[in-house]
Formats: sequence, C-alpha cells, structure tokens
Amino acid sequence: MVSGRTTRRGFALIDAILGGALLALGLASVVTLSQRSLSMLQRGEHEAMAAAMLDELLAQVVVEGPRRYSENRESTGRLAAPWPDWEYAVEIESGGEGDAWNVLAMVRDPAGVEYRCATRVAPQDEEIEPVERAPEKPIDRPGRLDAQESGGGN
Repeated sequence: MVSGRTTRRGFALIDAILGGALLALGLASVVTLSQRSLSMLQRGEHEAMAAAMLDELLAQVVVEGPRRYSENRESTGRLAAPWPDWEYAVEIESGGEGDAWNVLAMVRDPAGVEYRCATRVAPQDEEIEPVERAPEKPIDRPGRLDAQESGGGN
C-alpha cells in the first residue's frame, strides 16, 4: 500500500518538472524575441542609412540638373567614406522636350539588399546664365519711411 507521504513527494516532483519546463519555454521565447528585435533594429538602421544616401543622390541630381549630373558624374559606383561597402546607381531618362526627367536612385548595402527611390525632376534651362536680380537704383528705405510718416506717399 502507498502512503500519503509518498504520493505527495511524487506530486511535488511532477510539479517541479512541469515548472522547469514552463520556465525553459518562457526563457526560450524571451531569447527568440530579443534576437528578432536586434535584427529588426539593424534592418531599421540600414533603411535609415539607405534613405539618407538616396536623398543625397537625388539632391545632387536636383541641384546640378539631370543633364549636367549625367554628363559630369558616374552613374554607378561605390559610395565614399564612411560607407565604402555600399554601392549606388542613378538612372536618368529624359521625359521629352520640356517634360520632367525620370530619375531612379538605388543603393545596395554590403549584404546585397537593394533600396530604391524614383522621382521626377523638372528640366533646367542650362543655356541661360543666371541673372543677378537687383534694383536699377538703390532703395532709400529710411527716406521712404520718413516720406510715409510725413504723409508724402510712397
């Protein structure tokens, strides 16, 4: 015959085994979630860096103009420090006479993941030199203010 004390010891052993198994499952899920959050953090960093690089490439196209950019710069290559492991490519297509240019910028991280951004850039009139805009004769602001205060008009 089995005594009550032996039954309680057997129950305590099963209880301890189940508690250990549940603890092991909980710790395994915490470790898995930690690894997943670290990989998502790294992916977010790469996406933020890629967005900054794409923005820089597109800004260069806008500032220089699509035609000058394609004439003066390489369309593919590696980025400068601090990202020498990243590659870039810029594709520029004319939209036609007077229409916006289609610009596609791409960067590729060291792992081979590619990020893209496409936009349209307005054409620039590259034949005309910029004109300095200034009045023909200097404006006498204090004199104009005195004239207005005295009721003399402009």
